[in-house]
Formats: sequence, structure tokens, C-alpha cells
Amino acid sequence: MNPSAHQRSAAFLEIADQFRLGELVTEASHPVTAHLGEVAKGDVAEALRLLFRVDEDVVRTYEAVARSGRLRAIAQTVVQTLRAGGRIFFTGCGSTGRLSILLDSIWRDYWRTATPRGAAADWGSRTFSVMAGGDYALIKAVEGFEDYTAFGRKQIRDLGLRAGDVVFAITEGGETSFVIGTAWEGVEAGAKVYFVYNNPDETLCRHVERSREVIREARIEKLNLTTGPMAITGSTRMQATSIQLAVLVTVLDSVVRELESGAPGSPGNLSPVRAQACPAQFLTALAGLHATLGSNPALSQLANLVLLEESVYRAGRKVNYFADRAGIDLLTDTTERSPTYCTPPFRKFDDTTATESWAFLHVSAPDSPSAWEHICKRPPRCVDWKADDVRGLVPDDKFARTAEIISRIGYGELMRFRIGLDGIRNRPLGPGDGAVALVVESEKESLFAPGGFHRVQLENAVQAGARTGLIFVGCGQSCRAVGEFVAQWNPQCTTVLLPVPKTDFLLDGVMRVGLKMLLNALSTCTMVRLGRVMGNTMIYVVPSNLKLIDRATRYIARLANLDYAEANRLLFEVIEYVEPRMKSDQGYPPVVGLAVLRARHGLGNEAAERRLDGLG
Repeated sequence: MNPSAHQRSAAFLEIADQFRLGELVTEASHPVTAHLGEVAKGDVAEALRLLFRVDEDVVRTYEAVARSGRLRAIAQTVVQTLRAGGRIFFTGCGSTGRLSILLDSIWRDYWRTATPRGAAADWGSRTFSVMAGGDYALIKAVEGFEDYTAFGRKQIRDLGLRAGDVVFAITEGGETSFVIGTAWEGVEAGAKVYFVYNNPDETLCRHVERSREVIREARIEKLNLTTGPMAITGSTRMQATSIQLAVLVTVLDSVVRELESGAPGSPGNLSPVRAQACPAQFLTALAGLHATLGSNPALSQLANLVLLEESVYRAGRKVNYFADRAGIDLLTDTTERSPTYCTPPFRKFDDTTATESWAFLHVSAPDSPSAWEHICKRPPRCVDWKADDVRGLVPDDKFARTAEIISRIGYGELMRFRIGLDGIRNRPLGPGDGAVALVVESEKESLFAPGGFHRVQLENAVQAGARTGLIFVGCGQSCRAVGEFVAQWNPQCTTVLLPVPKTDFLLDGVMRVGLKMLLNALSTCTMVRLGRVMGNTMIYVVPSNLKLIDRATRYIARLANLDYAEANRLLFEVIEYVEPRMKSDQGYPPVVGLAVLRARHGLGNEAAERRLDGLG
């Protein structure tokens, strides 16, 4: 082992007890998908059915929360906070960070077109999202940011958090240092803090000291949303964030209803009947939508889209996604493929040396600044700290590396990801490529009308010789109309139609949760078919923070029959081998797979990579 890798491994092993999370429920293997890899090779629809079966855990957990009455109390607190001039903060890392931005976007999107009554007409500006690494991390995980409580404290403090605000600190595992930092900062500022997480209290208290401190703090209200293991082991972008989205968007919808109409009785109190009806109605619609996802017609349609994407990627080609209102939803799913399955991340328009992204997103805005504002429903908020701002927040030996990272995650760097119409010329489609449009109910005319955004993009793709796909999410009548239209207009288009139960929800929360489940299943099953999962273990995980280093170490130890320390030393040797390519966004082999081949066959890095290439 080279000395540098040995030193890095030794440094991690000194603190590994803080990040050894194998005992957590969210890190366990789900029995339903234990053989997902093998099933997907032969029957795509059945593999999708297994993924949606695990989503039953989300419906079950939501039912328990809905019946508890807690959502009524939380919504009441939020209404009182807003009416008193307070603000709402959503904080998270990785997938919960993207969730925090999604919640902020959903809230702001509604108030852009609503006509709020009463003295306060600024409801739409009262929510803030705090993602580890800032909005840049929507695209690409920012190395190490979630490992420091001090970073969470500073990011939320920079937004002026104060007494009278509310903080929803969201962490799938319940142990993320950055999120815990935002919770403690909220407590010290005098804000109301909710800690939202997905592992049993007793497990976290037994194994993770920083989690135990939060759970036992009386000033922090806990919202435990444990669903069980994930469909893909440790992939908390799936069920963990699905239940968090379902619960928190229900709270926000209850709040919007109250702010729009006013409540009977004393000012600031939600009507118990109205507040409790919201979760009950949501549960009924969510259960119905989940049943639709698991039905044979939906599985068959989605399986065809999986096969389309798989064939495009196997041929070394690319997929361009086109979305408008649901752009943030699609962006979340596509960017999360990279850290989960080691696919090339979104490429900056002027970076000709980086590996071309497998998938990319374009929205209807004319240029990238307006496109990013369209996605977030506000100007993007990146981390624009100076080097001296982080001095003292990280150990001295991490300072130089952290300062370098911060210099590359500012607003200017985010604008190099051209997701507006100005970026389409940077990813021209050709024969063998794919184009997939995502259309929701409120924008179906963009598909029907000549010159509509979605229609034009699919027509251009056909003219370029690319294959096309369409995902439509709307009411049953609209699904039938879209299906009939596409059959005449573009019969070769692979179409997925998801009918959403009719509700009177103002934020379309049921649609957002169902769409998330659909997109998660699509991308997951595609990656399983491409061999990036063994059973239900993601062997292509990218170890970009301490939690993921632990996860990769555990996978290597199990698959190569090594003890934890041996597996970790081997992991760091492989990391140093691929790191130059990782940092320059070049393609590189999976660190877990490379380490396992090295251990099993006594190979060096180069020989193991050649063998991996031979295995495809």
C-alpha cells in the first residue's frame, strides 16, 4: 500500500466508530429485493413490481403518521410562525438536501400564481432551503460538506436564522453531522426545531452519539419516519425521502389552505376538522396512486422505457430529458444517479475533457440563469465563502483541500451547467441517442400544440434519428387523451401514462410523491440492468463523504471476506488510484468492484481494472 493511502485509512479508522452505520435500519438489505439483480435480468416488469412493493412501506408509515394527529399540530405551529412574521427553513444533505430545495420550490411556485389574502402578501418568500454545499450540490455532491456540524451551523446562520423561525432538519439516517449542526443552531437561535429522520430511536441512541444527543434534547421535536430498509441497500434517495416528501408536503398543503382561507375560531389556530382531513385525503390518494404504479399496464409501459434507456447507455450514447414544471423533480433523480451508480455527472458546457453525461436535463427557460431560477423558483443560492470563512471550521490538515473545494462551488460554476434552451446545442442528439419528455397535467398543451416546448423537443429528436420517450402524469381523462394523441402523432414514442387520483390539494403533493416513486424505479431498474447492483447492493457507490466511505468499506468486507480495517485500507488504495479521474469528471471504475476483484484474485489496480473491463 502506498504511504498516502495508508495514512488516509489510518485517519479514517481513528474516527470510524462515529461513522460505522451498518446497524442502522436504512443500511440493511430489504428481503423483498434481495435478488433484484437476478430478477431484472429476465423480467423487467417483475423487477419494477418488486421496487414498488417496497414502496408499500411508505404508504404504511404515512398511514400511521396521518392517524397520529401530529401533522395537525405541526401545521398549526407553522401557521402561527408565519402569521407572526417568522420563516421556515428546510435543511438536508444529499438526497434530503435536494428534498429541502424541492419543498422550498413547491411552496414558492404556488404563491407565485396565488393571490394571498390579508395583510401578509409575501408568504412565498418565507421559506428557505439549506443544502450541504449550497445549490451547486443539486448537481454534484460537494466532497466532505456533510461531515461537519460547523458547516451546517454557518450555512443556516448566514441566512439570518432567528427566534420565531421554524427549522425542519431532515436527515435520512438521523446521523448526518451537517443537518445536526443546523438543528443545534436553530435551538441556540430560539427557533422551533423539528428533527426529521428514518431510523428507530433506540438504534440511533445505541450506536451514534451525535444522534443520541439530538434525540434526548427536549427543545428539539422529533419526527421519526422509519419505513424499514431501502429497496437498494443504503439508497436513502428512495423510500426514506419519499416518506419525508409525503409528510412534509402534507404539512405545507394544510398551511396553505389555512393561510388562503382563514380559520374559524381564534386567530392562528387550524380548524381540527380541516387539518385532520388533509392527511386522511392524502393517504387515500397516495394508496390509490401506489396501486396504479404496481398495476400491469403501468409496469409494462415503464419496463419499455427502462429497456430504451438501457439500450442507449449500452451503446455508449446519451439521453436528454426535457421538463418544465416538474424540472426540479427530474433534476433530482438524474443527478442522484451519479453518486449512487458512478455514472458521469452533469458536464459543464465548456468542459470538453470531462466524460459526457449519460443523462442531462433541459427546461424551457431561454438561458441558464433563468433556467436555474425556474428550477428553484428563486435565484440560486450557492456557497460563496472565502477561504478565511472556513478557517477554524475544519481541522488544519483539511483546510487547504476545503478551501479548494469551496472555490469551485460558487454561482459562476453552477451557471456552467446549461440546463436552459441555450444548452441544447451543447448536447445535440443523433442516431442512437434518446430524448424523454416529462409532462404534467397543467402543461399538457405543450405537447398537443404545435410549437409547444415538449412537442418541439421530441419532434427535433425524431428528425435527428434519436429514440423518444414520454412520461405523462395527470388525471385519467388526460392520460387517455395523451395516449391517443401520441399513438397518432409519434407512434414509435415509448409512452408511460400515470393517472393521478383527483384531489383538491393545492400543492399537487400526491402527484409529486407518485412521480418520485416512478422516476426512482425507472433509474434504479435501468442501473440494475446495467450491472451496477449486485442483488440489491449498490456496488458502484461513490465514497464522497465519511458515511459513504464506511458503506463502501462494509460492502468490500462482505463481498471479499475481509475484516473492516483490511477492507478500508484497500478502499483507500483504490480511491487514490481513481481519484485523478474522479476530480476531473472522467469515467473511472467502481471502487467497490475494483477492490473486491483485487482481494479475490490478488491483482493490482491496473490488472483489476482490465478484468472489470473484460467483464463489461
